[in-house]
Amino acid sequence: MVKDKFLRGALILTAAGLMVKVIGAFNRILLSRLLGGEGIGLYQMAYPVYLLMVSVSSAGIPIAISIVVAEKIAKNDYGGAARIFRVSLVLMVVTGIFFAAVLYGMAGFLIDNNIIRDERAYQALIALTPAVFFATILASFRGYFQGHQMMTPPAVSQILEQFVRVITMVVLAYYLLPYGLEYAAAGAAFGAVPGAVTGLFVLSFFYAKYRKNWQRQKGTSYTAAQESVKEIAVRLVKLALPVSCANIMLPVVTGIDMLIIPGRLEAAGHTVEQATTLFGYFAGMGLPLVMLATIPTASLAASIVPAVSEAHALQNLEGIRQKSLTAIRLCLLLTFPAVVGLAVLSEPISLLLYGTRAAASSIAHLAPAISLLGIHQITTGMLQGMGMTMMPMLNMIVSTLLKIYLVWQWTAVPTYGIVGAAWATNINFGLAAALNLFFLLRYSTFSFPLKTAAKIFAAAILMGICAYCSYVELIRYLAGNTVSTLLAILIGGLAYFLALIFSSELKQAEMAKIPFIGSKLIKFCKNLHLMRDEK
Repeated sequence: MVKDKFLRGALILTAAGLMVKVIGAFNRILLSRLLGGEGIGLYQMAYPVYLLMVSVSSAGIPIAISIVVAEKIAKNDYGGAARIFRVSLVLMVVTGIFFAAVLYGMAGFLIDNNIIRDERAYQALIALTPAVFFATILASFRGYFQGHQMMTPPAVSQILEQFVRVITMVVLAYYLLPYGLEYAAAGAAFGAVPGAVTGLFVLSFFYAKYRKNWQRQKGTSYTAAQESVKEIAVRLVKLALPVSCANIMLPVVTGIDMLIIPGRLEAAGHTVEQATTLFGYFAGMGLPLVMLATIPTASLAASIVPAVSEAHALQNLEGIRQKSLTAIRLCLLLTFPAVVGLAVLSEPISLLLYGTRAAASSIAHLAPAISLLGIHQITTGMLQGMGMTMMPMLNMIVSTLLKIYLVWQWTAVPTYGIVGAAWATNINFGLAAALNLFFLLRYSTFSFPLKTAAKIFAAAILMGICAYCSYVELIRYLAGNTVSTLLAILIGGLAYFLALIFSSELKQAEMAKIPFIGSKLIKFCKNLHLMRDEK
């Protein structure tokens, strides 16, 4: 069985994403202990501004480049693919310089106009300026490799970038702390610079490694009319702009939540302290779990873009349908159990991760967002791969406007409160996903696998029952919540796996497509007589 390149790529990006998250969590712990709340506060005042600059300057570029490069490679035009990369690199150098200069010039404005309330954050803002330049250039390299459906180089660069960033942050913060918190925070912020440089160095190494092979392929590629530099630049910008707008919607919505939710909770009768606490449970504890659970689907989305783009360029409608169906099935297989598990074990998971049961309500009511956001990510990747980059952006804008309205209305109702904000978030992702599906069903051969979804959901419900009952029984005999929760998750996961096999929703042929571990899982099941040889 030939393994789909995009599945392998998705697994690689998922592993990289999880490692980056783990390293980031470790970094947060170290910095918090080193700088304390005040120092972290100064850092957090500057870093979101940097993220916004990078999002605006380069967020859509990797996808835009991957779409165009995949199209060229599908037509065996390796020379055209190389030309796309060269033009994009020049474009990103200019863009990087521009946005780095914008951040440098804007730092004083943000401080002087009290947009950033503490003037000590100025040093951190300035320290982040070079990182914007290098991160923007980095986007070109990642897009080029993704267009070749080579996910290992971007994954390795992400991990090493984060590793170097964390080490630099901690070391500089430690040595600059005696000079004042503002300098320690600036040192921590500057860690993004050597991190981005490292990522750029790693991808340059991989580029040099594969360049000879690409040049040989270029020599055998068909001769096509070459697009002008202007035509290439215009097309990249047209593809990248809507992608960038769609990507910054989530941070924008998060910012809107920060502005709206506490005030509306106060309108519902909560004190300022209570409103802040409830918002912390929602935004600081519930939403991060949703984002963590959707790392695999975000990786799938990144991998499906060049795969669909390649099939679209060849007018391979069946290829688009098959790849899209595989991605959706994987999304459902991964997200449905996460939704059910997080909902039924919200209280013990809250206690395990955060040391309090109080966040359980926010976690449980936000759980559906995992699947809804996952479907939105996958369908966005499909539409982008087919060149319809405007659709996901418009759909996200419509759903976001509805969310703002619902948050404003529901959060102020005493019987809803923070639960209203959670369900407004679910509806936000759900409507965006539904609109994406509408356009996919209308403009492609894709059809949503309702029967498959029902079977997977039934298996997830069985898993949830097993996990919940296991926890209730285990907590009676085991003193610790941690062991009981982990064992309940393990038992639930085993029940889910067996339910999928017995319902024929997890077949041998499909398991064989899973990179690295597929064959081992098949052998394990056969040894337990859970699976027979398929004819």
